[in-house]
Amino acid sequence: MLRVALQLGLTSCGGPIAHLGYFERTYVRQRGWLSEQHYGALVALCQILPGPTSSQVGFLIGLHRAGWPGALAAWFGFTLPSALLMYAGAVLSARPAGPLALAVVHGLKLVAVAVVAQAVWTMARRLCTDIATWLIGLSAAVLLLLLAGGSAAQLGVLAGAAVAGMVWCRPAAAAGAARSAVAVPGTAAWPALGVFLLLLVSLALLAWRSPHGELALAEVFYRSGALVFGGGHVVLPLLRESLVPHGWLSDDRFLAGYGLAQAMPGPLFSVAAYLGAVATHGSVSGAFIALACIFLPGLLLAVAGVSLWGRLAAHRPVRAAMSGVNAAVVGILAAALYDPVWVSAVHDGADVAVAAAGLVLLVALRAPPLVLVVLCVAYSVLRAVH
Repeated sequence: MLRVALQLGLTSCGGPIAHLGYFERTYVRQRGWLSEQHYGALVALCQILPGPTSSQVGFLIGLHRAGWPGALAAWFGFTLPSALLMYAGAVLSARPAGPLALAVVHGLKLVAVAVVAQAVWTMARRLCTDIATWLIGLSAAVLLLLLAGGSAAQLGVLAGAAVAGMVWCRPAAAAGAARSAVAVPGTAAWPALGVFLLLLVSLALLAWRSPHGELALAEVFYRSGALVFGGGHVVLPLLRESLVPHGWLSDDRFLAGYGLAQAMPGPLFSVAAYLGAVATHGSVSGAFIALACIFLPGLLLAVAGVSLWGRLAAHRPVRAAMSGVNAAVVGILAAALYDPVWVSAVHDGADVAVAAAGLVLLVALRAPPLVLVVLCVAYSVLRAVH
């Protein structure tokens, strides 16, 4: 399990949707470790739960194949390569910034513009499917821009979207088929859900005592990982609002790390290794805490969800609330696309043209994000030289 997951972690580029394609080819068609139906049920479940979809699917496949050690091996192998590369990026970025280094950072920020714009476009088409969900998404974006973002505002928007979804949205299809995909008894599911809630509350209380200590860092990443509905890109506004205004790191270094993550194989959540290291001045422990805490809530929810979601999804109000939350996630990411991504990265008409060209490459030509990283950084460096 570890060997196969490590191979995937070294070669799976292109984001969570591409990862799921690699997983299907490797785990289903090549190795036959689970059926196409079971794999589809796992994907449907993990797309509904908070957390990194591809990592959750891989974790559950490891659990299905080789028990709890297999689950840990699947996550570790898939995550390790990108986490090491992102930590190395954090260490290198701490060196004094000359003109060329600043140009590289600007190029990475332009990558973030195109990538986040593509994510907004893709998610809007998938999650905003009628007038009610479009209105919820637009309202979420407008509210966050008027309220200048903030973690509390984001939580309020998500809560309001859940209520609006129960009132106005048509319930999404249930993922009840996931019940037969992986055998997790209720004796494991309920403790996993209990640990998830206990850590969510206890870390928030403990972080008050040391606003810039390791517990506070753990709370930031755990809370962000627990609230990421709709895909890895949504972690951008959640982490930014928790880290940048509170002085953990600057907007420039945050967006540079996010842009750098697009060139890495493996899960996008590995950007936590970069952010944790930068926030703690290159500390290995900071990178490890951030990485573990951003993944942990999604993995706990995946374990609980396999056993419990089939019963919850049978209730129409629950599915309707999730439709509202997913629509609001589109609005949250759209607000982040404007501020801080666009405001920080785009300074003139040439930057607009490069960001627009990058979006065309991603959406129309389906270019790998690595190509976009190379082109944007090259443009920015050449412009600085000349």
